[in-house]
Amino acid sequence: MEPFPDQFMEFHPVHGTNIRLDISGTQATRVESFANGVCFSKNPLKPGEIFLIEIEEKELGWCGHLRVGLTARDPGSLEAVPEYSIPDLTDLEDSWIFAITRNHNKILDDPEVQEAGDGGLAGGRRLGRGEDEHGGEVDAGGGNMKPKMFFTDSHLCIDSVCIPRDKLVGRSRPGRYSHILDDLYKTNTLPPTARRSRIGVLYAPKGRDRADMHIVINGEDMGASAKGIPTTRPLYAVVDVFAATKCVRIVQVEYGFSSLQTLCRKAIQKHVVHRMAIDWLELPEALKHYCKYE
Repeated sequence: MEPFPDQFMEFHPVHGTNIRLDISGTQATRVESFANGVCFSKNPLKPGEIFLIEIEEKELGWCGHLRVGLTARDPGSLEAVPEYSIPDLTDLEDSWIFAITRNHNKILDDPEVQEAGDGGLAGGRRLGRGEDEHGGEVDAGGGNMKPKMFFTDSHLCIDSVCIPRDKLVGRSRPGRYSHILDDLYKTNTLPPTARRSRIGVLYAPKGRDRADMHIVINGEDMGASAKGIPTTRPLYAVVDVFAATKCVRIVQVEYGFSSLQTLCRKAIQKHVVHRMAIDWLELPEALKHYCKYE
């Protein structure tokens, strides 16, 4: 795919009645109830461009979590923003939206499952992140694979789309228990609906005027959630700040070469046991904070 210039991601000024945006247009908070929290990207997404958000605040007492997806409907053309993304938007037949569950499973292609009609919702079977019965990952040949470490690959590649992995993974804030949490983050087992979890949506071109929608959770591609989506109309990201999810923030993703600062951070991280060990290094405080993702 040809590279495209980075654009500053914002939420669309058209949104659900219970949503309040901050002055930058990058943070969306549901101020009451559990519904009317539907938001959209301000601009249509380009092919391979990810709309990435981080869960900043949760609210106890509600059942259900964040919902994300794509819509071919221009938010500015809506007479009223639907109360729910599912089923209100999906019933319009030009939106593809999925609920993020507490233990979200990767969608693996099944050759025996046929794709749906031109609308393009894929079949597919859901498995627990490609796990075998003993909890370890398995490869296509049936052998066990070692857990993926966060710093192993610099980019997440989905078909012809490659996205820098640096911003995709949610992390704890440095603190008393960071040394316990680090192993969880390195193996991408941060619960999808937890605070600091990062969830993104994008579409990868598949032939002429068609694409597959992919959801990425903490740096891991969940597979093609919807196949054969028509791309003849612009596609906007949809984020439904629903129920137990109260506040989300857009994370800006840089698609160019890594900066010297980022490369230095990665070099430091490779040589420490956990992030709290960075405090013991003779480095400027600002650099320590950057290395610990503050």
